[in-house]
Amino acid sequence: MLSLQELLFRYLRTVSLLSLRYIFFAGTLFLIFYVWKKRHFFKLKIQQKYPDNKHIFREIGYSFLSLTIFSLVGTTMFILRKNGYTQMYLNFSDHSVGYFVFSVVAFILMHDAYFYWTHRFMHWKPIYPYVHKIHHLSTNPTPWAAFAFHPLEAVIEVGIVPIMIFLMPLHPFALLAWVLYQTGMNVLGHLGFEVFPSGFTTGVISKFSNTSTHHNMHHKYVTSNYGLYFNIWDRMLGTNHPEYTEQFEMVKARAKELESEEKTSVMESFAKQ
Repeated sequence: MLSLQELLFRYLRTVSLLSLRYIFFAGTLFLIFYVWKKRHFFKLKIQQKYPDNKHIFREIGYSFLSLTIFSLVGTTMFILRKNGYTQMYLNFSDHSVGYFVFSVVAFILMHDAYFYWTHRFMHWKPIYPYVHKIHHLSTNPTPWAAFAFHPLEAVIEVGIVPIMIFLMPLHPFALLAWVLYQTGMNVLGHLGFEVFPSGFTTGVISKFSNTSTHHNMHHKYVTSNYGLYFNIWDRMLGTNHPEYTEQFEMVKARAKELESEEKTSVMESFAKQ
């Protein structure tokens, strides 16, 4: 039986690790796209404006509140694992390498389905104002919006973790691989800049992957584009915004045009010297 001091240490350790990971992913992209290379990347900005600082601070505040809730659930799962109530295994040799890879892929696919349906649920009118509205205060999101949830939504979002560790055998490294993947993709979805190339949304394979434009439109229009990692459920159930591909290509065409204008301006300036 763990002492209260050991539990507190475990909880604070989890909060610290999740916070550092989030700062690395969200902070790095924010510094590059919103500070260091702000002028250079503006041509890729989906909505051609930046949110006010008050919105960014709100995103940061709610994100770190969510991390404290994620950590509470993580600490609870640790206690349950220590007492043998989960299917987590620590010896890598207990299952094959093939199974380990399968478990990571299964986790990602299950989470994608879980996210889509819980997301649709949180957009239900009796629920939306009390749970999901906080996240949608970011109509022009930044990377810091990735975990900017109401506490109740944070509980729903992290709910996939206990489901998976009770459902199937998972190694801690499989859980870590999922955490890194979901954090990276979540931050990318809220980036506010489109980094994928023209034609990405219509490619034979690439069209099934979501983009920053896809989720940015969800924040802007609210009533479509519910998917997280993949553009599968939205395609199957007809919940993609009808102008998704058009707006994606508009962003890329505008970026190409602005880049061409920049090059012409530089060449003209050079010619005058």
